[in-house]
Amino acid sequence: MKSKLFNFTRSIMAVAAVGTAMMAMPAFAQNTIKIGMITDKVGVAKAYAEPVAAGVTFAVKELNAKGGILGKQIELLVEDDQAKPDVSATVARKLVDAGAVFILSVSLTPATQQAQSVTKESKTPHMTPSNSGDTLTTQVDNPNFWQTGPLASTQIKTLLSYAKNKNYKRVALIGENSDLGQLTNKFFKSGLEAAGIQIVAEEIVPGGATTADPQMQKVRAANPEALFMTGITTGPNLLILKSYRQLGLKTPVLANYNMSVPVYMTAAKGLIDGITFVDAFDPAKPATRTFVEAYKKDTGQEPYNLIGYGYDGVMMVADAIKRAGSTDKEKVRAAMQATKGFKGVMGSTDAAYGFADGKRTGFDTNGMVVRVYEGDKQGKVVHVGAN
Repeated sequence: MKSKLFNFTRSIMAVAAVGTAMMAMPAFAQNTIKIGMITDKVGVAKAYAEPVAAGVTFAVKELNAKGGILGKQIELLVEDDQAKPDVSATVARKLVDAGAVFILSVSLTPATQQAQSVTKESKTPHMTPSNSGDTLTTQVDNPNFWQTGPLASTQIKTLLSYAKNKNYKRVALIGENSDLGQLTNKFFKSGLEAAGIQIVAEEIVPGGATTADPQMQKVRAANPEALFMTGITTGPNLLILKSYRQLGLKTPVLANYNMSVPVYMTAAKGLIDGITFVDAFDPAKPATRTFVEAYKKDTGQEPYNLIGYGYDGVMMVADAIKRAGSTDKEKVRAAMQATKGFKGVMGSTDAAYGFADGKRTGFDTNGMVVRVYEGDKQGKVVHVGAN
């Protein structure tokens, strides 16, 4: 009898314990702030998405170590869209259903574009801290979406500001046929034309090509005063640089921000000395130096610009939630749109993120810098801003 009574009592206690645990689960879930991240772990954007994602992860870790946001820890929900637009929309829905109060897209530009269909409908705040396509905030009327990467139009303005004393009249463009590469080429072309500069050659190296000699021979025949590189993908850019050297061209090369990615210091070794490129990362900036040291201490690795984009993105989201004083999506949306003068690790010393009324692109238009390769190393900043 005592044994039966003991077993019955134990069963009641077990049921009570389960009930208590089930009651505690919602409370635990409410004790975190969920931020979603859509990245690319296997697709064509992997080489760029992974370092941006690393910056996001480090920022979340740093914030949580300091108490999180509004007294709650950040829970980072990560989804892989494989750089596929349809998959990006699917995982965006998954993140919304999981309770994400904000979503960061660090994948391919077309994938980020498609994910907006979900965040617009669900009114979920959504931002890309790294994509540079000028059309991301214009093709979809989504008041819940922002972009803080350096626009292609800002890149060409900065390069032209740097080169204004050169007084170029005749230049060439060379790029590749990825979606973002074509978009960058489009805005470089319109920027040059707006400046009254004649484009005497415009060449594209297709994906899968094994040489850029035919395109570079046409560039050489046109005899431009400068050559602007608009390509985003590494493979075609390496072919362009190799052909440039092998054909003995001496035309000054001015490249978009893709040339700032450190992979070129090894993959293009011996090919990049003297190449001018636009960047959004100034290692001499005090805030950047602090970030670099903290990241090195935590990971043992040297951070670079792509990692900085992800870091700044999370810090801006945290700032908006703090100012909103809530995780209510509408309040967070309004707080993000009201962002002004936010100093991050990216951009020149005086650069600040902010969204003008009715605008959702937030990188400082005078925040980019110009650097020049010295041998196989990225040199110091030689020019700041687009003015």
